[in-house]
Amino acid sequence: TRPATDRMREAVFSSLSPSIEGCTVADLFAGTGSYGLEALSRGAASATFFETNRAALTCLRENMRATLRSCELDAAAARVIDRDVFSLETNSPAFDLIFLDPPYEMIESELSRIFEKAVAPIATLGARALVELPGNLTPEIEGWELTRRIGKAGKDKPTVAIFIRV
Repeated sequence: TRPATDRMREAVFSSLSPSIEGCTVADLFAGTGSYGLEALSRGAASATFFETNRAALTCLRENMRATLRSCELDAAAARVIDRDVFSLETNSPAFDLIFLDPPYEMIESELSRIFEKAVAPIATLGARALVELPGNLTPEIEGWELTRRIGKAGKDKPTVAIFIRV
């Protein structure tokens, strides 16, 4: 599990600021849940976390309980789904803010597939998808417009690419 750095999360959420309020959030490849939990703490209406790794699920559930308690949020505001993101269907709930932090080894070869099979079925029109990826990559995803990069470019430097569904 590779949690997003505090610095990266702060930059991402400063950029999103008031637009998080009331969003329905999906955190794919959730790991520790850092992006989705941060969104909840900043006013998102709900967050759904998708993860299959057993160790990550344990950590995620502990983090979720702590965040819900500290933010005084109802337990219904967050849920964990132990399901492969590639098995999501078009009748899955729709989200308007989607965080993706896939394993880096998947990004170069499978990012388009991730968007096609995992993101598109759950994204509303105009949804934003934020992908943590190496700074040297500038992916083009059909049906999505890359609107912003957060972080410094470079192979070993993580950045977040913000896409909007068009």
